[in-house]
Amino acid sequence: MRPKTCLKALYPLLKNPFFTSAEARAIGISSAVLCHYVKTGKLIRIRRGIYQSAEYRNPASFQWEDLIQAVYSIPGSAVCLISALAIYDLTEEIPRQHWIGIRHGTSAKTTPLIKIVRFRNFEMGKTEIELEGTRIPIFDRERTIIDAFRYLSRETAIKALKAAIAQGRKKRLDLIKLEAYAKRLRFDISPYLMSLTT
Repeated sequence: MRPKTCLKALYPLLKNPFFTSAEARAIGISSAVLCHYVKTGKLIRIRRGIYQSAEYRNPASFQWEDLIQAVYSIPGSAVCLISALAIYDLTEEIPRQHWIGIRHGTSAKTTPLIKIVRFRNFEMGKTEIELEGTRIPIFDRERTIIDAFRYLSRETAIKALKAAIAQGRKKRLDLIKLEAYAKRLRFDISPYLMSLTT
């Protein structure tokens, strides 16, 4: 494909806040072509495998852009813990790092912006949601709450559970799923549920 033809093929991706080299490959654009566009100033390389149009303008409402870039920079990862609690509106804590979960045994490094957490039961509760027009991998609310008890302070976890119960019908917490996750992850959630629901 010629450079101009490649640029036309890339056009749908250029409208996004960012795109991955895998998405470009899927439409027939090689990494060499992406490198060419970076050198000529048409693309910005945000980090390895993640690109953005040099003409992209960040809309003011796009508050999760850095987190989305972080999760897509680590193949096979998912948003977890504090970052997931923030997305689900279950914490008042503002994450200083993007909390990203990976499969146990996978290689990825914690950086000043990204906190890596390794999970043995990685697929349990893993889902996708749409965040500011982009689909992202994330652990569901129930798994996130159980993980909060396992990895974070009791205070943070109890506040998250309380907030989830208070969210009401529209975002009803699935207590059966919550208890099933707790059982599989060998954490006794029942005393906390009893104190908050009775």
